[in-house]
Amino acid sequence: MKIRIFLIALFPLFVTLLLYACKRNEDRQTPKKLRVVASIFPVYDFARNVGKDRADVSLLLPPGVETHSFEPKPGDVTRINESDIFIYTGSHMEPWAGDIASGIKGGALLIIEAGEGVVLEKWRIEASEEKGRDKYPVREADKLTHEHDMIDPHIWLDFSNAEKMVNNILEGFVKKDPEDSDFYIKNAETYRSKLRDLDGTYEKALSNCKKTVFIHGGHFAFSYLARRYGLKYLSAYRGFSPNAEPTPKDLVDLIERMKKDNIKYIFYEELIEPRIAEMISRETGAKLLRLHGAHNVSKDELDRDVTFISLMTENLENLKIGLECQ
Repeated sequence: MKIRIFLIALFPLFVTLLLYACKRNEDRQTPKKLRVVASIFPVYDFARNVGKDRADVSLLLPPGVETHSFEPKPGDVTRINESDIFIYTGSHMEPWAGDIASGIKGGALLIIEAGEGVVLEKWRIEASEEKGRDKYPVREADKLTHEHDMIDPHIWLDFSNAEKMVNNILEGFVKKDPEDSDFYIKNAETYRSKLRDLDGTYEKALSNCKKTVFIHGGHFAFSYLARRYGLKYLSAYRGFSPNAEPTPKDLVDLIERMKKDNIKYIFYEELIEPRIAEMISRETGAKLLRLHGAHNVSKDELDRDVTFISLMTENLENLKIGLECQ
């Protein structure tokens, strides 16, 4: 009887020790995840595909916020500083990121510039009474040397650039967590293969279209995509700033161009009210199609777990319609 009472009294201790042992075993089996903060959606999605279940990747940009108008708050800086890795595109896309990086260098935080090594395209706006306004690329340098020059920072819209960005992210992950390098390398190669497949699908689909010009009623963003597939891209806006507005002459030029070339579709951008595209649509009878720059996503898109590749696949379907591809 005394032995039974003694065993009953010790039972809670046995349970506690068993739970503690299970917890220790679980801790040994579950590797610590890298804490990663990514500035905007493309690098967020690239990092998720490289890190998979060994990285806790969060998006710094709140869903639905226009990228070019974003300014980080003190809480955002703290969040970055408490992470293992911070990823951004480059100084032309996130001019604020350089200041943050310079202010917190020297600690345990690893900072990855995903766009490092990518050749930036410099676009020059020229105007003439005869030809209207046009844009063309100048690739020899990224230094602005002309009053109408501007850098296009949307490098991920050339999928070969996206591959380079994935490589830079991979290099950072391996540096921060060398023990799991094989895991990250395998994931990166799988994702790069998907990007190459996407590139090939675009090339094939856009190689036999009736139209080679697409007109965008949103901010200038698709020069890399246009160059990659031999298309001509015209935008209603002169630049990337959310405060930029097209001039009346800009709009007249685009409307005349659409009527002259019998262009039946006008593209609009995500996250902002498409009033310019709608106005052009009313003037020309052109139908509206969305073209997603993937800078950021809406809350609904984030909740639906959209991906960079799914957004680009939707873009291709709309481009095929707008360019009248066979």
